[in-house]
Amino acid sequence: MQLTDANRLLDPAAMALETGWERDADGVLHVACRTDLHGCTGAMFEWWFRFRPNTQHYVWWHPVDHVFSDWIGGDGSTHVGSTHKVEEFFTGMPAQKLLIQFREASEFFDAAAYAEARAERRVTAAVCGRTGMGWDAPALPDGRLLGGRLLHVGRDTPWGCVLRSHFFMGQDLPAAGKPPAEVREMVPDAFAPALLQHCYNEFTFLSRFLPSLYIAENRATHPVALPW
Repeated sequence: MQLTDANRLLDPAAMALETGWERDADGVLHVACRTDLHGCTGAMFEWWFRFRPNTQHYVWWHPVDHVFSDWIGGDGSTHVGSTHKVEEFFTGMPAQKLLIQFREASEFFDAAAYAEARAERRVTAAVCGRTGMGWDAPALPDGRLLGGRLLHVGRDTPWGCVLRSHFFMGQDLPAAGKPPAEVREMVPDAFAPALLQHCYNEFTFLSRFLPSLYIAENRATHPVALPW
């Protein structure tokens, strides 16, 4: 799967690659992870990113791997337009300093198809963005980070939320003139299982406390609809 095939994530039917990784022909590393968030909803998942977790919350999210969390831009009304500045570990690697720039879903999906999927509740959460390696990661003149992409797409079920997470690491390298062999060297195969394990673990951890935190933070303003 390539980033240009992202609309496939709007269809709940099983994909050839739900969990695992592959190397695209241009060298981009595609990592996929499905996580079942029992007791959670898509609304809760999107709210977590609007909540802008600080370092303490970030460590709750992954007590082993997460080190530091800060936020740049945004106002809390939406995750879109904010940048998450983090430091975290991946198995077998030194701590990584990363930027995650949250963007409109329409940057990654066909706008009409995405709107239809939301209206039909085939998608109840979408958190999408650009990723940069290092807190000084390069960006385009319009501010868009250069590096990778991440797509988190959720769908509510009677028992909770199905989360599909897809990462396209090194996405901007081919356009910068890097041949596939150089892209593979810059984004090595070893990163794929480390990222997959990290992603599955952090969202499993999140599902354990997100419902109670969401209720505590929102009960004063509106009633909470739970999936059970």
